[in-house]
Amino acid sequence: MPKQSVPVDDRSDGFLSCSLMRHVKENGKGMLRLEQPGCKASARMKAKPQFAADTLAVLRESKGLRIQAGTSPHRFIGIWVVVVKDRVFVRSWSVKPNGWYRAFLKEPRGTIQIADCKIAVRAILIKSERLRDAVDRAYLDKYNSTGALKYAKDLGCAKSRATTIELVPLSSTH
Repeated sequence: MPKQSVPVDDRSDGFLSCSLMRHVKENGKGMLRLEQPGCKASARMKAKPQFAADTLAVLRESKGLRIQAGTSPHRFIGIWVVVVKDRVFVRSWSVKPNGWYRAFLKEPRGTIQIADCKIAVRAILIKSERLRDAVDRAYLDKYNSTGALKYAKDLGCAKSRATTIELVPLSSTH
């Protein structure tokens, strides 16, 4: 079996099982090599760019995120954001026909703004129920004030769960 690169994307939840994790080796070229004992071939996964620790800290603490979906010029809007296992997630509450979520479905690139810094991102639709459950809990934990809790609960309904998107930086510099 030849070696292959396998990107971690919306077809999985991005987590390796504990039994596989001990066989992962980084090769220094942004690739992870999965080496199973007794196997001659090894699968390689290209590591997804990740947000820097300081960016993740700001996203964890902030109550909102300014986002521009797609590459067409339009204004930034504010949405709620959560961080789960150092990964950044957003959901649409209203799922409007011309809203940011639909724009990402048409064109999965966009920009987020943190202070004066703009970061180009790629939107990945998440289908994993386990990961969606974790995002549900993160919204309820973060947005737990009396006024926000109703909306946080609504973000856990089926309509909003189906809009779960992971935002991934286009480069690892942010």
